[in-house]
Amino acid sequence: MTLSAIEMERYSRQMMMDGWGEPAQNKLKESTVFIAGAGGLGSPVTIYLAIAGVGHLRICDFDIIQMSNLNRQILHDPARIGMNKALSAELTLRAMNPDIRVTAITEKITDRNADDLIGDADLVIDCTDNFPTRYILNEAALGKHIPLVHGAIWGMDGRITFIHPPETPCLRCMIPEPPPQETCPVLGATPGVIGTLQVLEAIKYLTGIGELLKGQLLAWEGEKARFVKLTFPRDPNCPTCGDAVASLSWADENI
Repeated sequence: MTLSAIEMERYSRQMMMDGWGEPAQNKLKESTVFIAGAGGLGSPVTIYLAIAGVGHLRICDFDIIQMSNLNRQILHDPARIGMNKALSAELTLRAMNPDIRVTAITEKITDRNADDLIGDADLVIDCTDNFPTRYILNEAALGKHIPLVHGAIWGMDGRITFIHPPETPCLRCMIPEPPPQETCPVLGATPGVIGTLQVLEAIKYLTGIGELLKGQLLAWEGEKARFVKLTFPRDPNCPTCGDAVASLSWADENI
């Protein structure tokens, strides 16, 4: 797969970075990323993946746009209130970069369909807002032996980590029990911070350039304007990725 003259010009500034050039850009062009959620986190994630030249974005969201979304969900505008978020995302991203493929998926992610929805993606990015779905994505990515970039936000705070067992802990290792489900307060700039960091992790993985947040949770404290990095080991007793989970096999893992 070669880059067109338009792509060479569009991505010229990022291709100037050390170790990048055409090889790294072609890796992005050949990649497929599954993004779960086209809301607060999904907006900066999909936008920056699209303009970076990731070849195929599979965006999944069953929800519709509401006025209360528009303080942070920059994929959408008031004219699309009532429209499905994945379909709205597709419209926005195709206009931003017509040289990539965008697939809108309007289904709700469940433990029954997650594998099929993710399909042949090279990477999963968690932009959801609830732990049942996050755990489903965690297990699906684990079962398919592909990495998961997890992100979450609350008010001015957020967190991000790169998950790819057995080299890293899974989400269950880090957060064994979900907190009570609540409506999340959020300032629009917060998903901007965490979402762009998720994109950086994704691009580093897809191109092979840079160090990933393996076994580390990067927490952003917005009120204090500081990052805190926490280290987590893999839990050998984890019900999802632990040593006793007989159904898992790492024989084909290539990290």
